[in-house]
Amino acid sequence: MNMLKALPAAIALLFSVGQAVAGDAEGVYSGYFRAGTGTNSGGGSQACYGLEGVPKYRFGNECDLYGEFMYTKEAIKLANGSSFVGNVMVATYSPNSDIGKDNHLDLTQAYIEAKNVPFLNGASAWMGKRYYDRPDIHVLDFKYLQGDGVGGGISGIQAGPGKFSYALFRNDVLQTVAATRHSFIYEGIPVNPNGSLKLDATVISGDGQNSTNKEVESGWSFSVVHKQLNVLGGDNTLALQFGSGSGIKIGGTDTTATSDVKRTRVFDNMIWQFTPEFSGSLVGVWQRDKSNAGSSTWTTVGVRPVYAFHDNFKMVMDLGHDNIKPVGGGNDLKLTKVTLAPVLSAGKGFWARPELRAFVTYAKWNDAAQKAADFSNAGSSLSSTGVFGGKTNGTSFGVQVEAWF
Repeated sequence: MNMLKALPAAIALLFSVGQAVAGDAEGVYSGYFRAGTGTNSGGGSQACYGLEGVPKYRFGNECDLYGEFMYTKEAIKLANGSSFVGNVMVATYSPNSDIGKDNHLDLTQAYIEAKNVPFLNGASAWMGKRYYDRPDIHVLDFKYLQGDGVGGGISGIQAGPGKFSYALFRNDVLQTVAATRHSFIYEGIPVNPNGSLKLDATVISGDGQNSTNKEVESGWSFSVVHKQLNVLGGDNTLALQFGSGSGIKIGGTDTTATSDVKRTRVFDNMIWQFTPEFSGSLVGVWQRDKSNAGSSTWTTVGVRPVYAFHDNFKMVMDLGHDNIKPVGGGNDLKLTKVTLAPVLSAGKGFWARPELRAFVTYAKWNDAAQKAADFSNAGSSLSSTGVFGGKTNGTSFGVQVEAWF
């Protein structure tokens, strides 16, 4: 069924259920979108810069358009205080700066959550399709855990000093490739003043046939995440993560991965609000993938200082450097990107949105990065057949809005 045709019916059903049993209770809308356009020093549309296979520094470096819009409504509330809440989200994406006729809405979330059920002692239960356990490093738009899928679970069970959650997912691809994933989370464990631990584990068993006509490999992942609050007015997240086989997605399922693949990741991400005017982000990531073919290592470090001259005006700089040691040796792939932008904002803080941005972005990469782009993504900004030709640097200019609500 065409998604655009099915969507109105799904939303209408949610509305009608709410109206039938919840009286005049209003639903809640929330969402996110970004949109922008620009040009570059080589001519044509906005250029963006990133090494293949790893996240890129996003500020002034997003050539796409993306939006997600969610409606949440209490479907019914019982006399004992328990309630059943419906959640529906649609999302749209275009790799370009506009939505064309070939782009469609996707139903990205559709689930029911049971809350305040007396015998659950404060926990909640859910079933359906949902975003699950997906915190991110914002400046990279990188979800270091991502457990999205179709399934069900129970969240927030008080267990000792922390809370425990369990979820069961079944990841099916074209009904021929499948994996069952068990997700275990134990979080909110106090370990020091204003600091807590989150333990996150997945166990995956695979079946079916993948693209090479082999059964989907089993796998696992495990993460230890430390969250420190009240650091320079913000917070700091430090994590150690491992993944094996189909668990190298860490938190989710990669049905294409083989059992010999192992991933290790360490990162630290700080958000500071040193004064009401001076905020920013500092991030460092080290990630190594090992397999029978060899190993590759991605390292990155980046900083985004933000200074607010007014309640509604900021200057933002975003600087990041990526380095990849490729499988089999050879020269490292290197890329450095810097953006400067005056910003109209809804407030002084780092997280204040919406933001209306005018930006200039400059990037420089080495010959190894260009050769890798020629091989894997010919025509991209970094390749010799891209807009900058044989050059290993480029500049882009543009405007962008980012908002959540």
